[in-house]
Amino acid sequence: MPTVIVAAEHENVLRIHWDEFTFGLIAFLVILGVVYKMWPKLTKALDERADQIEGGIARAQKAEAEADEIRQQYKEKLEEAHREYAQELEKAKEQRAAIIAEAREEAQAEARRIVEAAQVQIEADRQQAFLQLRGEIGALSTELATRIVGETLSDDAARSRVVDRFLEELEQSEGSTQAEVR
Repeated sequence: MPTVIVAAEHENVLRIHWDEFTFGLIAFLVILGVVYKMWPKLTKALDERADQIEGGIARAQKAEAEADEIRQQYKEKLEEAHREYAQELEKAKEQRAAIIAEAREEAQAEARRIVEAAQVQIEADRQQAFLQLRGEIGALSTELATRIVGETLSDDAARSRVVDRFLEELEQSEGSTQAEVR
């Protein structure tokens, strides 16, 4: 081995091997030609890919903006629905109060009507009782006068005059008795 090493030491390391140089140059030129021919297609493909990515980002941003807008519209509609609900609830409360007030007024009017009808009925009953009592008093006073006087009061006009006179005297005596009590 020492002999081989010595031989390699004397050989020129910088010497060009033309067969390797030619093959390398041809390979380099082929690769350069392929790259030169493929470079526009490669850049076009990269540009298209970049456009797709940017378009996708833009579409995503647009979709997000639309979603935000739809969300905002939904919130506004929801708030409007809450306001309408509150308004309807307020209307219902007002209607309930109006119905209650109307029913109360109707009940009071009906109560007044019943009281007035009862008062009218009481007054009619009092007048009827007064007339009935007056007739009975007249009959009793006629009978009493007939017994006292001893004459018959068969004539209606005479009897009526006697009854009226008796009742007037009775009312006057009651009025003076009430005046004394006061």
